[in-house]
Parts: sequence; structure tokens; C-alpha cells
Amino acid sequence: MGVGMDQERNTAADGLKTSDYYFDLPKELIAQDPLEDRSASRLLVLDQRTGSIEHKVFRDILQYLTPGDCLVLNDTRVIPARLLGVKEDTGAAVEVLLLKRREKDVWEALVRPGKKLRPGARVTFGDGRLRAEILDVVEEGNRLVQFSYEGIWEEVLDSLGEMPLPPYITHKLLDKNRYQTVYAKYEGSAAAPTAGLHFTKELLAEVEAMGVDLAYVTLHVGLGTFRPVKVDNVKEHHMHSEFYQITKEAADKINRAKESGHRVICVGTTSCRTVESAADEKGRLTACSGNTDIFIYPGYRFKVLDGLITNFHLPESTLVMLVSALAGRENILSAYREAIRERYRFFSFGDAMLIV
Repeated sequence: MGVGMDQERNTAADGLKTSDYYFDLPKELIAQDPLEDRSASRLLVLDQRTGSIEHKVFRDILQYLTPGDCLVLNDTRVIPARLLGVKEDTGAAVEVLLLKRREKDVWEALVRPGKKLRPGARVTFGDGRLRAEILDVVEEGNRLVQFSYEGIWEEVLDSLGEMPLPPYITHKLLDKNRYQTVYAKYEGSAAAPTAGLHFTKELLAEVEAMGVDLAYVTLHVGLGTFRPVKVDNVKEHHMHSEFYQITKEAADKINRAKESGHRVICVGTTSCRTVESAADEKGRLTACSGNTDIFIYPGYRFKVLDGLITNFHLPESTLVMLVSALAGRENILSAYREAIRERYRFFSFGDAMLIV
């Protein structure tokens, strides 16, 4: 790694301003629909040391992997967390967005409109198939909501809930599975780990056939990851905690890659945050689970991650700050300017970037 990059990382954490991560994004570059072929997305390859850029297609990712590398993927599954219902007493339309399960049938949720959903308010969904009572107001104005229903919760939710697409996506999603990775397994996320959306089962099989290990970790993505940074000083921003879990099998694969001098390449910022949260000071992992509110921004020293597959993120977001911690702020902003010039598609259903 060059001396210049080291100097930037040593000093960047001091006096960081949120506005340092602003860029002007034309609205028409925000992807509204997924591509028919997941692996046909474009891929911008950024060298984190030199800042040099290549333009590829996502399936070309194979050209940048070598036997012995380890890809880390987040196998969380998005739940259809957006529920549209009516207030029992007035019939007024309301929305409940599930964030985190607190107990069996008690969830922390975002609600709209908040003024109408105070403690004691009752809501029905699907002509009474699902009912809810607001129990309490908690941090950030979120609500604790008690649900009641007949049958199996997962089946009721699947039939009534919608995928919680980000607000910048205005098109209706015709196939729920397109907001899931092909390897999604454990339910619990309020948003997809979108870097993984580019992989097909066939492409993953090709990656494995090359001799690259696939390590699956779990982090249930909350909306806190996407909350805007409202403070001027980056270091004053508080991340919401998210549950993660790493199995012994995944830990062993990641440790083996590091010990043998190969790379650990995370698929998405959530996989990155998982392994960086769980690693000890020497970068070793053991089987574990817990909650993390890790916030990675320039000045952070990565313990595990060597490379990253990620999408293009919102201006002034914590995610832009994370990728800047890896590749340097100037390199990232330069790459984003290039992506805009080349008309890359941005955000959840958009194109991908590989930082190596």
C-alpha cells in the first residue's frame, strides 16, 4: 500500500464532515427494476492502491478471484415486512414496517402516520386476518407492536406483507424473490444485502469450482444501515445495532484464507461489518453471535477484509464512508464520478463495484 494512502487513512478520521461525501447524482440513474439476468449488471473495478478503474460485466468477477481466496456472503433473508392496514376505530389507512422481533409476537416497527398510532391504537390487516395493538413508543419514535392471528406467523406475513423496498424505488416489484439473494436462508432482514443480488447459483458454482471458498455469515439488516447521517461531524453519528452470527465453518474458511496469504473478499457492506465486528485484534474469527453497531469510516484499520464487492451508495451515507475507509475518499468519489459519466445504475437494483 502506498505511503500517500496510509497518510490519508491516518488523518482522515480527524474533522471528517458529512458533506465531504456528497456527490450530485442524476435521478434517472437510480435503478427502479432488477435486470432480468442478475449477473448481467455492469461492474466497475477499482484498484484501492492506485485508484485505476476498469469497466466490466458482473460475471467477469471470475477474472479477479484466485484459488484460495474466500468470498464472504450474508445469507440473511428479507421478510415481507411492509404491512398496509387500517385503524380499527376510524378506518384510516396506516403502514407498519417491521424492524426487529423483540418477543414471539412483539415487534419493533416504524409506523405511518405516527400521530395516529399512539399506545393503545389497534390496527387490522387483510380483513382481520392479522391484528395489532401499539404497546409503546421507543427510540427514534419506533413502536412496539403486539400482533395476533390464527395459524402460522410466517404464512400470514408472507400472504399479507410486501417487500420493504427503499423509498427511492417507486416501481412495484413483480417478483418478491428478486429482492432476495439466491443464497438467502435465515429470515430477519428489513432490507436486502444488495451486493449479493448480482450472483446466480451458476456463477457461485463457477466461483467454487475455481477453488475459492464461500463462507456464509448472517447479519439481519436493519434500516439503521440506510438512515441518513444528520450530524456534521461523521464521528458523532450513531449506528443502530443489528444481530449477526458466524458459524465455526465460516470462521475456519476465513481464517484459513488469511493464514495462507490469500484474500478475504466480502460481498456487501453487511458481510464486511459482520467479520470486522467479530474478529479479534489479530483478525482471527471464532464461532459467535451478537449485536453490532460498528461504524466504519476513513481512519479505520481493517482486520479481516482485503477486498469488497458492493453497489453504488447514496451521497453522504455511512456506506459511502465505509467504502472510503477501504479505498480512500478521493478514489471513491473519483470512481463515482466516472460511474455517473458512464451512466451506471445506482443503489439497490443497480450495478456493482469491486474494490481490490
